[in-house]
This record gives sequence, structure tokens and C-alpha cells, in this order.
Amino acid sequence: MSMPDETHEEDGLAAEYVLRLLDETEHQEFEARIAEDRHLRARVHEWESRLVPLAEDVQDVAPPASVKIRLMGTIMGTTTARRAIPIWTWLAGGAVAAAVFMFVLFGNSFRPSIDMSPAFQAELASGDGSVVLIASVIPTTHEIVIERLEGAPPLGLVHELWLIAEGAEAPVSLGLLQPEGATRIRVPDEIADGVRTGTIAISEEPPGGSTTGAPTGRVVAAAQFSDV
Repeated sequence: MSMPDETHEEDGLAAEYVLRLLDETEHQEFEARIAEDRHLRARVHEWESRLVPLAEDVQDVAPPASVKIRLMGTIMGTTTARRAIPIWTWLAGGAVAAAVFMFVLFGNSFRPSIDMSPAFQAELASGDGSVVLIASVIPTTHEIVIERLEGAPPLGLVHELWLIAEGAEAPVSLGLLQPEGATRIRVPDEIADGVRTGTIAISEEPPGGSTTGAPTGRVVAAAQFSDV
């Protein structure tokens, strides 16, 4: 379980990630954490849901360049200074207020260009139809959303999702699926390009997933993506 200080820090980093305030190294490190931590992904999506609507109904207006320069100076100056203090203290100050103001003021030119609609899908169904899932890919976030329509893993087992990229010699695990409802999985950047033309598959694995780096149980279903 995360301690309160860690929770505040993670929430602050998630906000900075959405507002594009992290430097390149921090951004890459945080994306690596997102790929492994579904709770952290949930924090990012929560911040996106808070901030993106702020610019939805704002008409794009080109403000004077001096305004943007002053705002960027405020944000970046505070961002540099707050590295020496806890992130939640920084969040309580004016930097996020300035960032959110800029987010709204500059509309699409500043807000993250997040299109959360899926570009391609695949149906994963077992031969007897007892397990049916729909996999939808959101290219802008490198995410696959798996919706379970029918069936669940056998008692004592879990379903694990695999990617077999075109021309690859071995499958790569993308993570474990929830036994019911939807599962959101972020595909690592280095293999994201292989999703569209690759094959995804679901296998039955022991709790915690395969420990060999390859499917060890029955492959329930496999499919390729097609455009939505």
C-alpha cells in the first residue's frame, strides 16, 4: 500500500505529465512507470478528465507572445524551484494554477493532443465461443482496452495478453487481464508500432502470469487488428 506522501507525489507527477511539465528524462521514466502500474495510469486518466474539458469550449485565440513568454517563465521557474521541495507543496502553490490557466488560454496549442478514440479493433474469441473479448487500440496513448464480453479464466488461472509482432521470433507479454469488465494496458513505446500488424493472443496462466516469458498454458484465442 502506498504511504500518504508517496500518493501525493504520484498524483503531482501525474498532473505534471498531463500538463507536459516534466523534462524529457522524467517524462520517459514516468511513462515506464505507467506501463507497469495500473493505479498510476488511473491517476493520469483522472487528471486528463479534469483538465482536457477545460479547453473544450474555449475558442482558440492567439494571445500576445509576451503573455505566453511570461506564463512559461512562471511555470518553468517554479518547476525548477520546486525540485527541492515536496511535490504536493508545489502543487498547492501557483505553478499549477498558472499551468491550468495557460492550458485553457492557449486551447489546442497547449493542451495535450489526446484523441481517446480507438483506431483499430480485434475480436478475441475461443473456438467454442465461451470466451469473447474485444481489444481496442488507442494509438495516441499506446493503450489497448480489452473488454470482456463473455467468459472468464478457469478457477485458479488468469488470462494473459500477448503480442506477436510481425516478423518477431517470440511473443511479448502485455499484461494480465481482469477476470471481468475492462482492462486498460499501455503498450511500451518500443513495441507499440508492432501492434497494428501483429497478432495478439490470450493464454491461461497461473496467478501472477507466466514466469518463462512465453505462454505456458492453453492459448484461448488469437486475432489481428482491423481498422475501426
